Amino acid sequence: MKFSHTEEIREDRHLDVLTDEENGLRIIVSRLGAELISLARINQAGSWTGFLYRDNDLSTPPQGWANHATVMGYYLHRLKNGRSLYRGREIKGGNHGFLRSKTWRLIESSVGDGASLKYQITPDDFSSSEYPLKVSVNLTYKLDTDKVSVLFEFRNQEPELTAHVAFGLHPGFAATSFESFRLQMPKGLYRRYFSPGNYLSGETRDIEFQGGEMPFSKNELAGSIILELVDVRRRNFSYVDPPSGRWVTLDLTGVPYMTLWSDGGPFLCIEPCWGLTDHHDQRAFEDKQGIQTISPGGELRASSSMAPQLATCD
Repeated sequence: MKFSHTEEIREDRHLDVLTDEENGLRIIVSRLGAELISLARINQAGSWTGFLYRDNDLSTPPQGWANHATVMGYYLHRLKNGRSLYRGREIKGGNHGFLRSKTWRLIESSVGDGASLKYQITPDDFSSSEYPLKVSVNLTYKLDTDKVSVLFEFRNQEPELTAHVAFGLHPGFAATSFESFRLQMPKGLYRRYFSPGNYLSGETRDIEFQGGEMPFSKNELAGSIILELVDVRRRNFSYVDPPSGRWVTLDLTGVPYMTLWSDGGPFLCIEPCWGLTDHHDQRAFEDKQGIQTISPGGELRASSSMAPQLATCD
């Protein structure tokens, strides 16, 4: 296989472009937030077709969602009133945590037998009011055959304290229109967490799903559909936009939660999540439902993947 890695400065953003030249697959990552801003394949005409909402577009839209694939952490979605208590210390932050606002360091790139980009954030990059413990994270994007794998690696540098984190990826997949996309979900037991006003109410509903198109109205997406994959053995989800011929298969093996969201624009966010948003009746950060733990001096690894494909015409 032939891979290439190039760097680009565009609109004051430092971008890394990783391309599988042989299979016509490319990703573009912004070091601001380590955000995947393009996931694209070569089409039959020889040009790139993007799979993310506003793919490779760094401009600010006049309205609606302005991102592509937000990296979330060290908490997910929202802290109630922008604050919480962690081990009795106040932490503060905006939507989806502080990782999205940091400039990550590229610490490793590979274009050998496989191709990957590895980024890093350390405790030197955030304040104690954002997160009070010494916990670093590496994020790796890897091109592997026809898929893109995303790997989170957290390291707890505290010698005596267990660390608590929540994290995930927030990719929005492009559609011709809000009406055109479809999501196929595998068979299994799901638990839905209701979150009026973006915070958990405590109400849940178990769903024994037989497999097929998602069993939710698109009208519910604006309020976020938060699901626990309680007993879903084959965790492959298929996003399809028939008019454009784009489809993406997401492998969420090992992912405990997922969120489905759209503001009514031509996209669907399918978010692998390791944690949940705050409750209306807020709990201490270390007691948040779904919070992940890392033992003193320990590591936490978690991953998911997405395989973009284009329908071909005979």
